[in-house]
Amino acid sequence: MGAAALRPPPRRGTALLADCPSHLEAGGERAQRAATVLEAACAQAGWSYRRLEPLEKTLSANLKWLAGYRHPRNAGHPRLAAALREVFAQPQPLIEGVEAVGDPIEVLPAVFHALWHGHLTAPLDVPLNERVLVSTGAGGANGRGGPGSGDGR
Repeated sequence: MGAAALRPPPRRGTALLADCPSHLEAGGERAQRAATVLEAACAQAGWSYRRLEPLEKTLSANLKWLAGYRHPRNAGHPRLAAALREVFAQPQPLIEGVEAVGDPIEVLPAVFHALWHGHLTAPLDVPLNERVLVSTGAGGANGRGGPGSGDGR
């Protein structure tokens, strides 16, 4: 291998590789050794590496639930999305807004999809349930969009 092959690619911005363990002891010593290798590889590529603290259990459970609805098939038809924005323009309990729009079997997947993508907001630090307050918010939670902001994955 020549010296040119060892050079990192030109920088076009910054990147962060985030290691998100399910619990503090995840992976044990092997994970710690891997983290050291990953950190060095990231530095060579001009990236940052960070091992994050595990998410709180309720937040983690809510995000896993909503991620299951991220696929576009759950968005419903455009009129449904518009009806959700209209009914949740004022914060109200999830089930009340859902029932105001239509059949919960059809509407709930669209609500969860909209929550994932940040079109609707709800507190994710409490268990998602029928009484949780849902609203259109202002640009998603904290103004950053939903948990699936970006390409929705």
